[in-house]
Amino acid sequence: MVKDYVCVDIETSGIRVKWDKIIEIGAVKVRDGKAVDTFSELINPGLKLSPYITELTGITDEMLKDKPFIEEVLPRFIEFAGDDVIMGHNIMFDYSFLKQNAINQKLKFDKMGIDTLKIARKTLKGLESRGLEYLCNYYGIADENHHRAFNDAEVTSKLYNVLMEKFGTESPGLFEPYQLVFKAKKMQPITDRQKKYLKDLMVYHKIEMNFNIDELSKNEASKKIDKILSEKGRIFD
Repeated sequence: MVKDYVCVDIETSGIRVKWDKIIEIGAVKVRDGKAVDTFSELINPGLKLSPYITELTGITDEMLKDKPFIEEVLPRFIEFAGDDVIMGHNIMFDYSFLKQNAINQKLKFDKMGIDTLKIARKTLKGLESRGLEYLCNYYGIADENHHRAFNDAEVTSKLYNVLMEKFGTESPGLFEPYQLVFKAKKMQPITDRQKKYLKDLMVYHKIEMNFNIDELSKNEASKKIDKILSEKGRIFD
């Protein structure tokens, strides 16, 4: 059974991989079942968070406004993860966002994974929930900052150790890593014409650019342009 891995969790601005943004990555590097290194970074998503996400995570726009963009953070995380198996509670959610962003940046990120949610669903069928918060309460694992990435990565690693101790001998196959597969879509990047027009609109209307314009897709750029036009109007010479 795997005792060397990187346990990862992300927080995002929503659940749509194609449109929503990663706002936090937290991870724990584990060797022989023990944490030996950590990774924790907030990320400027270039958009305002919904009240729901702020309430859920405790992360505010103010906390993110001066943080680096995903283009800077993701390469650091990929280097941190190295060739390790990655683990998470519902790992495909985390992997899908990480993989999509890696593709957008033309970075390699192909991983074997272990999902503690899948293990829990197979071994703990009698429980009313197999959610991370519920399982931490059930097994007495301290979970003091739920829905923050580093905390969730750390407690997922502890949950894995508990599940492995209880069910590893009778169901060793559940604890074996498998190839993670996400069919990511290459989004069309912002066009030069869109980039110039969006910049001109923001200068004309004195709007602060709190996002990385080069990261925008063609569709995202269109939405931002349409929003400015509807709220502020066109450029008049």
